[in-house]
Amino acid sequence: MNEPTQHGSDTPLYPIREVSRLTGVNSVTLRAWERRYGLIRPRRTPKGHRLYAREDVERVEQILQWLNRGVPVSQVRELIDHPGMAEPEVPPPDPGDWPAQRTRLINAVEALDTARLETLYTQSLALYPVSTCVTELWAPALRELEERWNERLGDELQRRTLESFLRTRIGMRLYHGNASAEGPPLLAMPLPDDPGTLWLLLVALLAGDRGLHVWLLDAAPPLGELPLAVARLGASGVLLVGSHAGRNDLMRRQLPRLAEQLDVPLGLCGPAARIRQAELDGSGVATLGDDLGEAISRLQALLQTT
Repeated sequence: MNEPTQHGSDTPLYPIREVSRLTGVNSVTLRAWERRYGLIRPRRTPKGHRLYAREDVERVEQILQWLNRGVPVSQVRELIDHPGMAEPEVPPPDPGDWPAQRTRLINAVEALDTARLETLYTQSLALYPVSTCVTELWAPALRELEERWNERLGDELQRRTLESFLRTRIGMRLYHGNASAEGPPLLAMPLPDDPGTLWLLLVALLAGDRGLHVWLLDAAPPLGELPLAVARLGASGVLLVGSHAGRNDLMRRQLPRLAEQLDVPLGLCGPAARIRQAELDGSGVATLGDDLGEAISRLQALLQTT
C-alpha cells in the first residue's frame, strides 16, 4: 500500500511505510513518538494497522524541525500543541549520560548482541538529532573500538557484525531519504584497501540527514572508472572515507591525479584526512578532517561553490 487510501471520508490516509518515505523518519521512531510521547495519533484499520492523515505528516515535519533545533523530544509536544508558548532554553545533553551510552554500545558490540545494538540505535535516533548521535555516541565509540581492535587479535568478527548491522539500518534510512532529498547527489565510498566501512556508514548517515542524495558504495571501483561513474550517476561530488593512513602511492599520486580528472569536487574525510592533510594540501583533494559533522558541512559548502 504505497498510495494514500480513503478511510470513510475524502481525506487521504497513508500507511506507516509511506510516512517514513515522505519524512525520512523510520517506522520504529514513529511508533516511539506515538507510544512514549503522544506526539502523533494515527488512525487504525480494523486489523490495527496505522494510517496517517496529511496533518499527521505535517506534524512529523514539525517534530523534526524542533528536534533539529536541539529541543528534547519530551518537550516537543507542548511546543506544537501550544505554539504561542515561549521556546524553552535547550540544555546540553547530560555530560554524564553519553559516556554511559558509549560504554553500553561498546559492550554490545563486543558481546555481538545485535538486540542491544538495535535498542541503542533506535533510542538514540528517536531522542536526539542525527548529528548529536554521531558526534556524541557513535563516532567516539567507534574510535575506542578501533583502538581495542588494533591491540588484540580475533576481533574481526566484531567489526563485521557492527558493519552488517549499520549497513542494514543506515541503508534503509538512505533509501527512504533519497526519495525526497533535495540536495546535490553525492557518490560516497571507502578508500581503496580500507579495512572496513564503519566510518563511511556514519558519514553517509550524516550526509543523508543534511538532505544530500547519497549514492553509497561498499567498495571503491578502480579509480580510473570514477569519472565515468560520476557522469552516469550525475554526482555533484565524490567523497572518499578512510579509517587508516592509506598507501603512500595512493595518497601522493593517485588521488591528486584523480582530482584533476574529475569535473566535480573530490573530498576525503575520516582519520585518513587528518593523518594525510599536510601531504594533500594544494593537491586538489579537499581534506575535510575526521570530525564528521564538520566534514559534511565543509563538503556542502564545497558543493555549493562549484
